[in-house]
This record gives sequence, structure tokens and C-alpha cells, in this order.
Amino acid sequence: MKIPISLLCACLPLLAWAAPYTPKDGSAVIEQLPRRADATQLALRGLRQQLTATPQDLALATSLAQRYIALARSETDPRYLGYAQAALAPWWRQAAPPLPVRLLRATILQSTHQFAPALQDLDAIIAQEPGNGQAWLTRATVLTVQGDYARATAACARLSALASQLVTVSCIANIASVTGRAAGSERLLDLTLQRSAGVAPELEGWALTLLAEMATRRGETALAESRYTTALARQPRDSYLLGAYADFLLDRQRPQEVVKLLKEQQRIDALLLRYALALQALPGQQAAFLAAKAELAARFHAALQRGDTVHQREQARFALFLQQDVPAALRLAQRNWAIQKEAPDMRILLEAALAARNYAAAQPVLAWIAANGVEDVALQALVKRLGPQDGQKLSAARKAGAL
Repeated sequence: MKIPISLLCACLPLLAWAAPYTPKDGSAVIEQLPRRADATQLALRGLRQQLTATPQDLALATSLAQRYIALARSETDPRYLGYAQAALAPWWRQAAPPLPVRLLRATILQSTHQFAPALQDLDAIIAQEPGNGQAWLTRATVLTVQGDYARATAACARLSALASQLVTVSCIANIASVTGRAAGSERLLDLTLQRSAGVAPELEGWALTLLAEMATRRGETALAESRYTTALARQPRDSYLLGAYADFLLDRQRPQEVVKLLKEQQRIDALLLRYALALQALPGQQAAFLAAKAELAARFHAALQRGDTVHQREQARFALFLQQDVPAALRLAQRNWAIQKEAPDMRILLEAALAARNYAAAQPVLAWIAANGVEDVALQALVKRLGPQDGQKLSAARKAGAL
């Protein structure tokens, strides 16, 4: 099964969103969307009307859900994930729904960081249809986030006969870049992208974003910025890309550019967080900063009330840098680390441990960095700051394999 671009993009990294609300039935009014006269909205309205009349129409429901999932990313609007789930409502809670529904369900679950049930669905799909490229790519994405690099690489390898070379190389290079093969994987991906003329903007944007992150981790600032700006020219509303570039700018003390970048992109909690961090660093922005901080606090409190753990990385950054609540930041970073193990997850735990002067809390990440050969200048700077101050710390670090 070749991977359609609309679903390919849905399984790429997404910033943390609130868990989508799913109405009990298709007649429930959640919110009136702008009745724009563009072709996409007109087509969606037509499909919704058809589905309301025939809610058991599997082909229609999956087609509508697939379009909503694509819009969730392209429009950086989490509501579309809820609409996609609502379209699949007749089959959503079935243990073994039809394969097209199961694949879409896995994609939605992965997008909201519900990794265990997503993997259950993906494994069942692959057992039924081993040539399902979308299932293999989504599985690789989930396993990479969880830090299961061996199984993630194996899933990427299965794509070679099921997807384009750029998809396969991007999948593998993303893992190799954080497992001690940064320079080689970056060169391979860059070369593959250069040879992939005419690829879809979404796929090109994904590859460029990966390349920008790789250059950032190696400390190649000018190259990274060039790649970020090129990617943004292709995909100006990509939420993951916006967040990554905002972090790049924040690290280089360029908050004014972050405010300009994210001024109209605050529906996503993670982007509002970066917007608030930028406002905090700017003179004369106290009122706007306090408003953004209060909005974030309300959103994170609501997430806590409903048991939503999607936001723990962002909540830890919020607690550490905006609330200066170091103990809370450390707890959140540790809980987040138990679920996902990407470079930003490593960073926030090291930052929180450093702020708490709790060097034991940093040991799992220090050991992980050493065991996997993670190359990242920001992480290495934190490792040095956490370096041995006395014999006890030195001994602990050595036992953890971090030194």
C-alpha cells in the first residue's frame, strides 16, 4: 500500500494539542466554523451533509476523516482531529473495526500521544496487511518517540518497497541522527532531497525540517536557519515546524522574531508557550505576557482535570521558565520522560534537574545520551553544567555510564 500524502503528513511530528472533544452524535453543534467559500470548506460541508444522512457509509466516513486529519496539520487546528473521530463514531469503540477505520484511529491516537492503543491498532493492521506502508510509517514514528530505535529502524526499512526513497530515508535518518550517526544521516537525507525534484510540499517540508533540526543539534546555526526559512516558505502554517523554529530563535535570544512568527498561531498550546516565553524576554510586554501566562495556566489546568498527559513536556517548560516552580517542573519532566524520549524531552529533564540541583534525577538522561551516542550541542552544554562537582556526583555519573 503506497502512502497517500494526506495521511503521511498526519503521522509526522505534531505539537501537543488538547485532546479532541468527540460529540455524542453528528447533530451536536460544537462550534460554528467560518463559512468560507473556498473549495475545501464547500467540499467538507457537502460530505458532512451526506454523512449525516448516511452515518454508516464506511467509504464516506473514512474519506471525510482523512480530509479532517490532513486539515488538522495544515491548518494547525486541533478541532479537526475531533471532527475526524466523530466521523468514525459508529466504529470508533469497536475492538476490531474495518481496516481503513483502524488505520485512521491509529493516526488520531498517535497524534494525541496515545501511543499504546495506537501501536495495538498498527500491529493488528500489519498482521492483516503486511504491505500497508502507512501503518509501518506511523509505527516507526511512535517507536521513535518512545526511544525504541531498533524496532523503529526496522519499521522504516519496511518502507523501502512501499514508499518513495525520500520517505524511507527521512524515516531512517531521523533515527540515525540521534543514535551516533548525525553527520552521515544528514548528508544522506540532504542528497536524497536534492534528487527528489517535484515532491509534494508537505514531504519536502518534513525533510527540510529534519535537516534543520540536525544542523541545529550540530551547532551549524546559519545552515539550520536557511533550512528552517526554506521549509517555512513551503509550509508556513505547519505547527511542528513553527515550534521548532521558534525554539531555534529563543535559544539565540531573538524573542521579537518569535512574537512576529507566532502572533496568529496561539490556538496550539505549545505555540502559545513559545509566544509567552518570547514576551517574557521583551521589555514593555508585561501585560501581554501575563495574559498569555494566565491562558496557558488555564489550559494546562483543564488538561490536568481531564487526565490529559499530552502536554507534560510543555507543562514542564511552563512550570520551570514561566512559573519558576522547579519541583513541579522536575516532576512533570520525569513523567514525560517515562512516555517519550526525544531530544526536547532530554533537554527539559536536564534543565529541571539542574535548576533543582537534583543530579540523581538527571542520571537516566545522561545514561541515555551516552548509550545512544546522542549528538546535540544544547544537550552537551547541559551535561557539562551537570558535570561532577564532587566525588559523589562523579561516581554516580560513571555508574550511569554518562561519563
